[in-house]
Amino acid sequence: MEEKTIQIAGSITVDELANALGLSVTSLIGELFKNGIVATINQRLDYETASIIIDELGLKNVKLERKNTATKTSDIHRELSDKAVGRPPVVAVMGHVDHGKTTLLDTLLHKKTVEAEAGGITQHISAYQLKHGDRIITFLDTPGHEAFAAIRQHGAMLTDIVVIVVAADDGVKPQTVEAINFAKTANAKIIVAINKIDREGADIDRTKADLSNHGLQPEEWGGDITMVPVSAKLGTNLDQLLDMILLTADIEELKADVDIPAEGLVIESHMETGKGSVVNLLITGGELKTGEFIVAGSTYGKVRTMLDWRGKPKGKATPSTPVTITGFKELPNFGDRFIEVKDEKTARKMSLLNAQAIANESASANVTSSDLLRMMNVADNSKIFNVIIKGDVLGSVTSVVDSLKMIDTHGEITLNIVSTGVGDINENDVYMAAGGNTVIYGFNVSVPINISKMAARDNVPIRTYKVIYELLDDAKHEMENLLDAEIIEEDKGEMKVLGVFRTEKTSIIGGGEVLKGDVKPAYLARVVRDKEYIGEVEVTSVQKEKMDVKELVAGETGGLALKTKQRIDLKIGDRLKFFTRETKKRTL
Repeated sequence: MEEKTIQIAGSITVDELANALGLSVTSLIGELFKNGIVATINQRLDYETASIIIDELGLKNVKLERKNTATKTSDIHRELSDKAVGRPPVVAVMGHVDHGKTTLLDTLLHKKTVEAEAGGITQHISAYQLKHGDRIITFLDTPGHEAFAAIRQHGAMLTDIVVIVVAADDGVKPQTVEAINFAKTANAKIIVAINKIDREGADIDRTKADLSNHGLQPEEWGGDITMVPVSAKLGTNLDQLLDMILLTADIEELKADVDIPAEGLVIESHMETGKGSVVNLLITGGELKTGEFIVAGSTYGKVRTMLDWRGKPKGKATPSTPVTITGFKELPNFGDRFIEVKDEKTARKMSLLNAQAIANESASANVTSSDLLRMMNVADNSKIFNVIIKGDVLGSVTSVVDSLKMIDTHGEITLNIVSTGVGDINENDVYMAAGGNTVIYGFNVSVPINISKMAARDNVPIRTYKVIYELLDDAKHEMENLLDAEIIEEDKGEMKVLGVFRTEKTSIIGGGEVLKGDVKPAYLARVVRDKEYIGEVEVTSVQKEKMDVKELVAGETGGLALKTKQRIDLKIGDRLKFFTRETKKRTL
């Protein structure tokens, strides 16, 4: 049988996959349903999910391929024309928190600003530029892992080059590994700055060996990764580092079109009193000018003011240039792609269409492989408790995870360890937890102030403990909150209906004889006719000899006022079986 190849770029709809497989949509939806997913024809499946379904179907002649959609920063959704011109590289500096990343950025900026201007970094601007020789380099101030992950969700690349800072006296740390993985996933070129070579105990060769064990082989050892020994504190070899950045940019032949409508990415946005929406953009193509209309996601605006990274007015911004603008009607989201349009009417229409597309996507959430596997392996009535665990040492993390797994939830709660790690809680932890009902637990670690603010902004709970039992008690309490409340019913009595005096849409007045037990206001009752359940009512008042009383007991006759949610035609001879219902919180 001839082999069939299906290319998937990111995701594919159920309808598209069915057509590609030569199956009916109904058959494919049925297969998804058997695996626990109620899918619609337009629901999107990621690559891994499609692979799982094809395996389940036993289609041996079908081969899946990932369609490569990686692009440079400048060409988010277009191919470069033959008129494209060179542009500055966009560089991010990443690394372990104590390895000198911030010192390196500060030293570079103070010594190499575009116009050698004093004043340092403008803190609320997240990107800036420096000049080396006669060329410009764009640096991201604090892009972090969160930025890379979020921007990739929009199918674009935020940076061309990632400089990973590693301390020569400390080697590769967990955050270093995270930085390496993010850089590789973002398809960015990697340069390593081996920092703190002035420190006692610095060992450059040992650091290179450590890096090679994580897939970064130095050029001088036959690999393809440029590694520059530097001292951010003393400024040693920083010119060499900048030379390597520009050389890498030359090899990559970074270009962008300028004779197209301006486009780029939103890298920050916030509201300011008197200014409204203040948005930081990175231009990736075309030339953005004041007075132009732009659309980003579900919002649009007219560029009212435009400032460079130093806060100086700027009339025009070219590719790889970061700017701060005002004029958006609402705040766009971080990572949104923006594009210039000809007028306000077009901008408004495009933003409305984008808003509708976002709403449709939310209504028919994409199915990922993790969703599918979870649904295949987790009981239908099971609830999921998502946690991220950070500890001071690996042993602590292992102990916390093992202890959490020992909490008996009687199969009703599934513990999902989203991530574990050693070290302080960082922005990547908050990013992974955001929007996923995930709790971050820290054991003997701290939470930097900026991370606390970020977590508060994204409604991510962070709990830190120094005693493991307190952490486990908190986790147990969170799991108990996921349990369905226990409903307790207690039988109270029974009445035979002897008269019905008035029946309305949501109320009944009637009377009868109490056969057993008692009846009081606030009791609930099931209406039964010849052993058939008719409906449920609530007693609002009880009367005896036309006087309101607190109760009627067995052998007494009296009248009742009943409340109903829908019309019930009570008849003589019906039985009212009284009971109380209590909702009780369950514990583990």
